[in-house]
Amino acid sequence: MPDRELPRKAAARTARLAALPLGYAGRTAIGLGKRLGGAPADTVLTEIQQRTAEQLFRTLGELKGGAMKFGQALSVLEAALPEEVAGPYRDQLTRLQDAAPPMPTQTVRDQIEVALGPDWRDQLDWLDGGPTAAASIGQVHRGRWHDGREVAVKVQYPGAGEALRSDLRTIARLGRTVAPLVPGVDLKPLIAEMQARAVDELDYELEAEAQRAFAAAFAGDPEIVVPDVVAVGGPVIITEWLESPASLASIIREGTQEERDHYGELLVRFLFAGPSRTGMLHADPHPGNFRVLPNPDGSPGRLGILDYGAVARLESEGLPEAMGRLIRIAADNDREGLEQGLREEGFIKDRTRIDPDLLLEYLSPFVEPTKVERFRFSREWMRSQFNRINNPKEPAYTVAMKLNLPPSYLLIHRTWLGGIGVLSQLEAEAPFNAILTEYLPGFAVA
Repeated sequence: MPDRELPRKAAARTARLAALPLGYAGRTAIGLGKRLGGAPADTVLTEIQQRTAEQLFRTLGELKGGAMKFGQALSVLEAALPEEVAGPYRDQLTRLQDAAPPMPTQTVRDQIEVALGPDWRDQLDWLDGGPTAAASIGQVHRGRWHDGREVAVKVQYPGAGEALRSDLRTIARLGRTVAPLVPGVDLKPLIAEMQARAVDELDYELEAEAQRAFAAAFAGDPEIVVPDVVAVGGPVIITEWLESPASLASIIREGTQEERDHYGELLVRFLFAGPSRTGMLHADPHPGNFRVLPNPDGSPGRLGILDYGAVARLESEGLPEAMGRLIRIAADNDREGLEQGLREEGFIKDRTRIDPDLLLEYLSPFVEPTKVERFRFSREWMRSQFNRINNPKEPAYTVAMKLNLPPSYLLIHRTWLGGIGVLSQLEAEAPFNAILTEYLPGFAVA
């Protein structure tokens, strides 16, 4: 869809989203016919999944808005999907982490004029005609500020707000029929949380406020780079340019083990150090937001972090102390202490009864990486964890029905799960225990 604006008519967008499960059903019916005709079952299944993946993620990417944001959220969980499903989907998923079709150059200029006024060229000396990156609600152009600084100009698509909210409503209504396209993923809470955050992500003034705080907190950091904000107004935010050859998506595809381990560790450090320094959590850990900055000799270097539209402003000006304390209790296999602590924090209602062994098993994805000096994340490990807590046939599945996730933990939970998903895609080894000991309140042994 080159040189085309964001599709804005609600009816047209809804029709394209509604066609996704119909396409899947049609391919399944054709596949059944092929099987009856003697075609091998595994060949037919692979063909169905490949075509479904192509249609699903091509449609989500072309529509941008909430459709693409939904696809990007799924991409973070790719490591949890069964290999027979994830294989055909992987290439399509990772495409959504780095790029989307661009909008016309004139539309970009019109949006900049809305933000900076008719004399915007006096402030922005030069603007690249084509985008360097494009995502769900905006795209980025390289430019030069009047003081000589290279800058990144992020421009929101016209109609992005309407499209974002409309898409998420449509996907919510289609939840049951879309579910077979991504088996094993519980879409309802994912979509609900995205709907709750939609307004914040459209507000570039709010994003600029968060990015300035992170830039100040990480200024001079030897490992993490956060570009500062240069200007902001309405549908445009301008930040310092970050020169980087690739994102974490490229390391996932073709990185060396050294690169995977190095940048995986920096990702963990940033996600946990951010709240302690800023009182905010960067809550959009899909790989396209993390840029690799190799050293001059080509060895792994610093990690650059972009996009502060999805940020959790934490009530305690940092991650909750109870969170670290409960993870430590679980790591020590203190069943009674864990249940009591979860009840005190509102995770377990007064009259609810939960098997303590199943409770420990359910929390394993968050606790197991803390039990060793260095933990190796992998797709195989992620799939096994995901299957145990999401498969109705597994005993731990019943725990999910009984736990209550307090509102203050919703975005923290999704970000932590997303971070684990990215680490598993990287197949990275990281000193998870040491990082939590340094940055997570309540986790360190007294």
